[in-house]
Amino acid sequence: MRTTISHEFVDTIPDHLDDGVVYISIPYATAVHRCCCGCGHEVVTPLHPRQWSLTFDGESISLTPSIGNWSFPCRSHYWVRTGRVHRAHSFTDAEIADLRIDQRAELLDHFERPAGSVPEEAAPLAESWWKRLAQWLGRRFR
Repeated sequence: MRTTISHEFVDTIPDHLDDGVVYISIPYATAVHRCCCGCGHEVVTPLHPRQWSLTFDGESISLTPSIGNWSFPCRSHYWVRTGRVHRAHSFTDAEIADLRIDQRAELLDHFERPAGSVPEEAAPLAESWWKRLAQWLGRRFR
């Protein structure tokens, strides 16, 4: 298992991927690399609030959440944090099945919710925030 990984910002993902490099396409909101276990499979991480997020600190990158290659024969699972690869625990078949169900539900919820709406679990917080803003504005412009 590789322990470090570099990055390269690109417009489009190249046809040939070098081992140990995460290729990041901002226009396509995608990061791609070869599996860090060394099996050579191409790992695609869509950058999206309900999938992966990328942090660039000026020198290195981090990807969140972890990368679980459940569909690959290697079934590798790791984190990419500040340019380092950290092996994570292996999931059982049942854990993988549960995780996939949860991820599908989150994506469906995200894409089926009307634009600008607030998720049910966040509604009380959003409502209280708006009330506080309205009260503040009311006091400010009396």
